[in-house]
Amino acid sequence: MKISQVTSKEQWEKVYQLRKDVFVTEQGVAIEDEFDQHDNDPTTIHIVLEIEGAPAATGRLRVVNEQGKLERICVHSNFRKHGLGKEIVLALEEIVRNKGMHTVYLHGQTQAEKFYQKLGYETKSESFLEDGIPHYVMKKDLGRGV
Repeated sequence: MKISQVTSKEQWEKVYQLRKDVFVTEQGVAIEDEFDQHDNDPTTIHIVLEIEGAPAATGRLRVVNEQGKLERICVHSNFRKHGLGKEIVLALEEIVRNKGMHTVYLHGQTQAEKFYQKLGYETKSESFLEDGIPHYVMKKDLGRGV
């Protein structure tokens, strides 16, 4: 298992295909909604987790209002139930800490609420639709002593 920041065209192609498989094909998100202007923003950080060279999980990080915003977190169906989603979240949180920020938030799908709660996230909103899928705003304080 290897987690790395996406820096090459080859890595981006793996991330693109992974997100397309999970969000567009599996969940029915319109492709034009899944891929947005933030994907090409040089301040957006994308990471990919690979197992034996195969893309297994991915996520991205943006800084919004001096907080880390975790986005597009997904695990390929062939690699679920092995803790890879947790690895992606923890890796993104570490990047947030390294940037000197102490708060992280995300729009988590309602079906993933318990997953994020186990990682210390608190639900901060009522359910809302994003790309036709119910979500919650979830937030975590990363602590100041890190």
